[in-house]
Amino acid sequence: MPERPSSDFHRAIFLRVIVAAVPLLAAASVCYPAQPAAAATAGFNAYIAAVESRLVRQHESPADFLAPTSNESLNRGEIVHGEIVIDRLTPSAAPDLPGAMLHHWRGTAFVAGAHAADLETLLNNFAAYPRYFSPQVLEARVLSRQGDHQIVSMRVSQRHVITVVMDTTYDVVFGRLDPRHGSSISRSTQITEISSPGTPSEHALAPADEHGFLWRQNTYWSYQEQDGGLYIQIESVSLTRSIPAGLGWAIGPFVQSVPRDSLEFTLRSVCNALRR
Repeated sequence: MPERPSSDFHRAIFLRVIVAAVPLLAAASVCYPAQPAAAATAGFNAYIAAVESRLVRQHESPADFLAPTSNESLNRGEIVHGEIVIDRLTPSAAPDLPGAMLHHWRGTAFVAGAHAADLETLLNNFAAYPRYFSPQVLEARVLSRQGDHQIVSMRVSQRHVITVVMDTTYDVVFGRLDPRHGSSISRSTQITEISSPGTPSEHALAPADEHGFLWRQNTYWSYQEQDGGLYIQIESVSLTRSIPAGLGWAIGPFVQSVPRDSLEFTLRSVCNALRR
């Protein structure tokens, strides 16, 4: 009886498919818009308005400050014992976003012995982000600060079949219900793809030449001090270019996993920093 191919064999075949798809993805960018269509931007903004309206209501009371996970009774114990629970919130009937894809994920974790003030200090220390979030955050600095409102610039690196480096600007606002409950909203205001980063020929791509790996990204933190530690919840909502026709079978699962993996990396990095 012939031996079944190993998982390593299947993995090698899949990687070859991905490598073969890279030039097709680049070529397809010529035919697809480099920037989101007005209708896609409007649909994303409407979705964000609904998310933020729900979070405003959620943060009005300590009792409902954190959203329930997909299986609250099962996951509560897992979270307290150090597990990170990731929920996919992208609606099955996504809003009308021509030429674009919506990604919405939420992660929940618990850090024993940590306090709300510890997380606020960490999240406000943008200069240390390259240390906390390496290798995803390469540079970070505050452009302006007025109380709990800050404008922040970051150079980030993401793996999208190929490694993509982007210069980003975020509007960041922190809020508190009381000393044990806090939140933060980070809204992207500019995302620029960088060509040949770290070389003499480094330059920002013109909007018409970008590939749409990340068009918009909003991040929402909620945290609650309870049970001898800190519950941390992060939601990420992003907008990217849709997958070119004919390539969904090859790169669809990979492209859709990037926002999830990035969120889990961010949450895990914060938990590790708080435990030091």
